[in-house]
Amino acid sequence: MSLIRYQSPELAAWPALDRWSNLRDELNNLFEMPLWSNFGRQSQLFSGWTPALDVYQNNDNVIVMIELPGMRKEDIEISLHDGMLTISGERKSESKDSENAERTERFVGKFRRSITLPTRVDANKVNATYKDGILTVTLPKAEEAKPKQIQVNVD
Repeated sequence: MSLIRYQSPELAAWPALDRWSNLRDELNNLFEMPLWSNFGRQSQLFSGWTPALDVYQNNDNVIVMIELPGMRKEDIEISLHDGMLTISGERKSESKDSENAERTERFVGKFRRSITLPTRVDANKVNATYKDGILTVTLPKAEEAKPKQIQVNVD
């Protein structure tokens, strides 16, 4: 007597569906690997690491926020040249050479993010603050770039 595994009637008619399901699971596992997980932003394989960056704008300022957890302010450089803001730095490894890592997911090394600002800014009034791993750069808009309210006169 041989034992036969039970198959539900709908799957028995479509044996290829089970193989497609396995293939889908394998592809999902492939793209969940750390190497590929951030490939859409920019590959750490070729560029070290790329911290996340947001740009906001209101009537008076352009505000740039960038995530730099675990960094010291001395390791961060900010420059502004011809409407291009560049933030660069280096996050150093905290482990000793004698320690063997069981798992590492935090990126270390140099980074560089450059963005073209959406409007002209006053370079003399730029302010940067670093708190809780978030660098916030406030760039006041130049007077000619600020929206102006124009009064309509009735004759």
